[in-house]
Amino acid sequence: MNLCDLETLRALLSRHGFHFSRSMGQNFLIDGEIPRSIAAASQADETCGVLEIGPGVGPLTAELSHRAGKVVCVELDERLLPILEEAMEGRENVEILWGDILKMDLSQLVAQHFSGLTPIVCANLPYNITTPVLTSLVECSSFQSITVLIQKEVAQRLAAPPGSSDGGAFSLFLHYHMEVERLFDVPPEKFIPAPKVTSSVLRCVRRAAPVVAVEDEGWLFTVIRGAFFLRRKTLSNSLSAAMPSLDKGAIQGAIAACGLPGTVRGENLTLSDFARLARALRQ
Repeated sequence: MNLCDLETLRALLSRHGFHFSRSMGQNFLIDGEIPRSIAAASQADETCGVLEIGPGVGPLTAELSHRAGKVVCVELDERLLPILEEAMEGRENVEILWGDILKMDLSQLVAQHFSGLTPIVCANLPYNITTPVLTSLVECSSFQSITVLIQKEVAQRLAAPPGSSDGGAFSLFLHYHMEVERLFDVPPEKFIPAPKVTSSVLRCVRRAAPVVAVEDEGWLFTVIRGAFFLRRKTLSNSLSAAMPSLDKGAIQGAIAACGLPGTVRGENLTLSDFARLARALRQ
């Protein structure tokens, strides 16, 4: 079954009485080259167990099933389950789960379904859950890589190198744990219904160790979030507003001790800069 053929797709959806849900961010691919390219970008092979989130009708699932040892797809919309069952018939290495990925214990899911396999993620993510899903996937140290199709503007921010004006607290969190690369764009006309924006494929590969060594990761990211609390203000003003328990003079002294100018903004700092600043502020 060609799940990206428009006539085939419409007939499949019609048989099951399915209608798109805007609130769930449902946009299905209608160009078979795109799921093939995403699956190839994931570098899945027979040694991998792939978690797919929001499979829709399964065009990416089908491509992954040709490559991976096992594919587990988690779908929130119960109406899609019988459609997926029909579309994935005969693919014995595909397992379909119903549920909210944000409420699942990912470590338990990996232990239960990917024993003996290298866990990775490959998905066409609904735009409205991109940040919380990526956060959960990164914090679950089991996944060795994450390849996702997301909104282009978000992908650009997340792939921005630390110290770039395009980055932010979340992109620094991502770069701390992962090597991040934006691979290619997907225009709106490749989906039904067509979204209003272009999408991009983002690939994140887990680092063997975080990019900087710190004594307290929680404190590091408290400082980073504080630095972006008032993004267009100076670093000292943003930290003072976000962390009122710290004396502003002490904050300015810590910034100076790190060799940073008093007018610097949080967006100008690299992860190494933040690691030094976190240590200085702790002292």
